[in-house]
Amino acid sequence: MGNNGRMENGYPAVVAASVTVARPRLMNAVAFWSLLFLSTAAGNVLAHGMRAWRDAQPFAALGTSIEEFSSALSTLALLVVLHAATRRWPLHADTWRRRIGFYLLGGIAWWLLHVSMMVLLRKLAFALVGQHYTYGDWPAQWFYEFFKDVQTYSLLVIAVHAAAWFGRRRQGEAHLLAEPDDGPPIEPVERPQHFLVRKLGKEFLVATADVEYAQAAGNYVNLRVRGHDYPLRITMAALEQRLDPAMFLRTHRSWLIHRGQLRSIEPLDGGEALLHMVDGARVPCSRRQLPTLRQALAGA
Repeated sequence: MGNNGRMENGYPAVVAASVTVARPRLMNAVAFWSLLFLSTAAGNVLAHGMRAWRDAQPFAALGTSIEEFSSALSTLALLVVLHAATRRWPLHADTWRRRIGFYLLGGIAWWLLHVSMMVLLRKLAFALVGQHYTYGDWPAQWFYEFFKDVQTYSLLVIAVHAAAWFGRRRQGEAHLLAEPDDGPPIEPVERPQHFLVRKLGKEFLVATADVEYAQAAGNYVNLRVRGHDYPLRITMAALEQRLDPAMFLRTHRSWLIHRGQLRSIEPLDGGEALLHMVDGARVPCSRRQLPTLRQALAGA
């Protein structure tokens, strides 16, 4: 496509912009989980080989490798879906009761999909080397795998949520300033000049004027401040009402920017645009919001 409607990594530019901020953390997560599961598969193959050597038994290295790595690759593929689901429907103190049924059904879906993908990969791999693969009889073999898969699924759900919790604790989580128990508030709560950020057990104030842009993420809005994202539990619409419209502009249903952090506007085919921010990020601007953005900037 031309420059105005170019494709980036297989996605339209306006879609690619929406993952610009999250990409480094996503790549780190992919690298970590890939290393964990693939190294575990390699370790299992080695353990099978050492056991066969100890017992003076023949060792089918190729078949064992196919079985272990097919299971690891299937788990990695499903982990991508699980990670997206936990971000979209996280378990919190006020949400877990109505979402726990969804996660229980997810365990059954994980089992069926994992076994199906694993068997398909094994059949393909064995066929490539001129052999035939038989998984096992139903229902014994499938339910044997069921207990293993549910255990793996449960541990991964806990691990993904724990990693998200620790990440928020490490980087900080923003809160709107609340009304004080006694005396008048330091500033108008409806139009806060600061956000309260909790980070590793400490609290400090982040000036609203320092927020460069914000992106909706499930039940949260991530506030971007000096290279860090501070999740704020609020909807984008509610946040927009709290911020000064002379300073902050809505560019997309999931994005809001500080007008002082906007460096340039790049029009795209279809009427959308990419907004290039001072820190190098690219924020999407929808076709509906672009005229409003230009009018607000012209008025300035």
